[in-house]
Amino acid sequence: MIHHVEVWVPDLAETERSWGWLLTELGWTEFQRFPGGVSWRHGTGYLVFEQSPALTGDRHDRCAPGLNHLALHAGARTDVDRLVEQSSAYGWTLMFPEKHPFAGGPDTYAAYLHDTQGYEVELVAG
Repeated sequence: MIHHVEVWVPDLAETERSWGWLLTELGWTEFQRFPGGVSWRHGTGYLVFEQSPALTGDRHDRCAPGLNHLALHAGARTDVDRLVEQSSAYGWTLMFPEKHPFAGGPDTYAAYLHDTQGYEVELVAG
């Protein structure tokens, strides 16, 4: 069981616009707020996003060593479809549109989205 994951971001306001919307839609609740950071909780685990003054870059590269993406349970197929439909208003872009919603293979109904800072999320239907 994961206790928490901390993600350093170059623009916390943009993160709150994209991830804050998405996590709230998925049933997460804001958990902690501190100078330069915010977290959302679901169950006993939580995600922390921090705009640290110690950052050495200004953009996440999911193809470099490190985090490629987070995969989250997103409910039923209709929930995934609704999130995809609304996501662009919050800074998300659908990846692999020609293969959507089966970009992960014929047995996985999911949406792959990336935000304006280069972070990817996989929304998996249950």
